Amino acid sequence: MAKICQVSGKRANNAKHIRNQHSQGWKYKAPHKNRVQSPNLQVVRLKTPHGVVRLKVATSVIKSEAFNMVACGLRPVPKAWLKKPSYDI
Repeated sequence: MAKICQVSGKRANNAKHIRNQHSQGWKYKAPHKNRVQSPNLQVVRLKTPHGVVRLKVATSVIKSEAFNMVACGLRPVPKAWLKKPSYDI
């Protein structure tokens, strides 16, 4: 399954891993390696009138007020959240 938040659409981010070498001179420069920063996804179960829905959600979204209103039942689950995430390749 894709590593994408089903609520906010957060996905992996490309970054560089820089190891600090405490040396002098340009030929001893610290190496810059490619790496991927993936979001912290958790599986959340929400109760709906039609049954239980499982969502992959980023932890920053779980803390948000809008998501908590849906989780508590004060607002209905938006239909956009129920679609499976894709990379649209």
